Amino acid sequence: MTAFSTLQDLEILFGLALVTVILFRRLKLPSIVGFLATGILAGPHAFRLIDDAHQVEQMAEIGVVLLLFTIGIEFSLKELVRIRQLVLWGGGLQTAVTILAVGALTMALGYGWSQGVFFGFLVALSSTAILMKLLMDSGQMDTPQGKIALGILIFQDLCVVPMMLLTPLLGGAGGGWQGMLLIGAKAVGVVLAAHFGSRFAIPWIFGQVVGTRSRELFILTILFIGFGTAWLTAMAGLSLALGAFIAGLAISESEYSHQALSDLIPFREAFLSLFFISVGMLLDPAVVARQPLTVAAVVATILLVKTVVCGGAVLGLGVPYRIALIAALSLAQIGEFSFVLSQAGLKYGLLTPELYQIFLAASIATMGLTPLLIRLAPGVADRSAALLPKALLHGRGSLARGEKKLHLADHVIIVGYGFNGRNLAKVLRHLKITHVAIETNPFTVAAEKKRGQRIIFGDASTQEVLSHAQVETARVVVIAISDAAASRRIAAQVRAMNPTVRIIVRTRYIAEVEPLYKLGANEVIPEEFETSIEILARVLRTFLVPQDDIEHCVADVRRDGYEMLRGISRRHSHAVGIGSYLTGAEIASFQVRKGALLEGESLREGTLRSRSGASILAIKRGEEMIPNPDPVWELHEGDMVLVLGTPEQLAAAGHLFEPAHGPADSGHKS
Repeated sequence: MTAFSTLQDLEILFGLALVTVILFRRLKLPSIVGFLATGILAGPHAFRLIDDAHQVEQMAEIGVVLLLFTIGIEFSLKELVRIRQLVLWGGGLQTAVTILAVGALTMALGYGWSQGVFFGFLVALSSTAILMKLLMDSGQMDTPQGKIALGILIFQDLCVVPMMLLTPLLGGAGGGWQGMLLIGAKAVGVVLAAHFGSRFAIPWIFGQVVGTRSRELFILTILFIGFGTAWLTAMAGLSLALGAFIAGLAISESEYSHQALSDLIPFREAFLSLFFISVGMLLDPAVVARQPLTVAAVVATILLVKTVVCGGAVLGLGVPYRIALIAALSLAQIGEFSFVLSQAGLKYGLLTPELYQIFLAASIATMGLTPLLIRLAPGVADRSAALLPKALLHGRGSLARGEKKLHLADHVIIVGYGFNGRNLAKVLRHLKITHVAIETNPFTVAAEKKRGQRIIFGDASTQEVLSHAQVETARVVVIAISDAAASRRIAAQVRAMNPTVRIIVRTRYIAEVEPLYKLGANEVIPEEFETSIEILARVLRTFLVPQDDIEHCVADVRRDGYEMLRGISRRHSHAVGIGSYLTGAEIASFQVRKGALLEGESLREGTLRSRSGASILAIKRGEEMIPNPDPVWELHEGDMVLVLGTPEQLAAAGHLFEPAHGPADSGHKS
């Protein structure tokens, strides 16, 4: 009967969740808020579809174990090292100052210091599950604010372990400092055991299991390690959740981590939904109905304190104001680990049942407000920036020192020093083309300056930073960042400051192309379109399609796709040039190589025109530029030739500038 009852409860919960989550998704709210609402409706305090409180607590604890286990597997120590400055400085400042601020505020209201510190623990943590999902869905994971949020979230997740160890001590049940030291020693022992287990025991176990080639046995082994480690840590006096996280961390360091995670992915959403449904079931709506103003005041205080403290911590790193505020607003909610701590606080007397219910209600409200805060953050940042002194907006801190005046002309400005920016700078440096990069990460700026890269710190959407990069005398500005809103702001500001500069923008989706052209971009490169071309080429190579046929197919796709994009560009053209009157044509530059068919030939012979269909617009020899050259002009080795033609004609022309057995195409399309 018990087994039947449990199955019935799960069926009720997941069936109700289907309806609730669909409704919340249509309202553009995250699924997690829908799961919380499902728990509230089904719980013992609302419709009493499930009224066994003890069973609810067990389900919540199982959900926590499963949640932390999967997060532990995903956790990457290499990623932690890569963004260690953001993690240690940003996360450390945010967590420590939040605990101090909330603790001081709580003590001012008449609570003891231990409760104040514990309340600080609860408020300091943000929701990794909600925020990462929202950032991924909106394509903001690679933006500066996304990276800052990730660094702070990682530090918060690491702080859960000592917070869980300190909670019994704050509640007076930890046996004093001797008990704390004992628990700390146990934790260190478990971590060391997990470390050596990940190096020796787990690879050996997985090696034996993989040898059987049984996927079922592999999944069973994953669960055995996860639940087994959680059980052992609980037997040692630590929490089940801590053991589950350590077990996931041990698996994450093994060569089988990716397969383990892929096998658990189908269950992960169910784990998350079970956990948040369980949390919602613990909330008593009657408490909210009796004290709505108290709950509203707690929500407002949490949002205000977290925004101010997090924004201040990020500004302390030297990050520009706009990015700092957007990151702070995205981190203003209460996190899922705070629910775990709150249950421990209730157990050890740090929370009364009434305070516990108020905290649950306020936490759920902050989670529900997160999508709205993220949506409003850019506008709030822009409007508030207009009210502040400009000296506070550019990002000035101990890690962002003042920049020396640059004296540049006819140069390239690279906005964003990520993967695309680095590659472009590397090529420009090799070709000795003058360039300067603009980056918002002060740690990246400091590191690249040591390597000799000309790079300045700041927000490229501001007039002062662009002026410092000498945008008025630049030839090209390349916007190579992942933030679509910031790209639009930068393109508009660049065009306003230099009407003739060429603006090239990298963007993620084709839908973002037309707004950028409207704001003044000359060329927009959508990754979505380029990815589709690369996929096409690789599929055709797999079927052994000849390379020239592949090039023709790619040229057709490029011609059709970019003709559509050029049509958008012409509708919003900001400069009059030859490109505005050409349809389906491109301009490319080629260098005459030693032994090429065209070397030593005069233009009168017409070899280029007859064999490719392309036409020569100009020739550069040394420092001399000859536009529209006479037919008597003879091509020499090293000449740079500007050629006009369709993509197919340019591909054919490229072979004529190379030696008989040289590379197929030395051109650089413009």
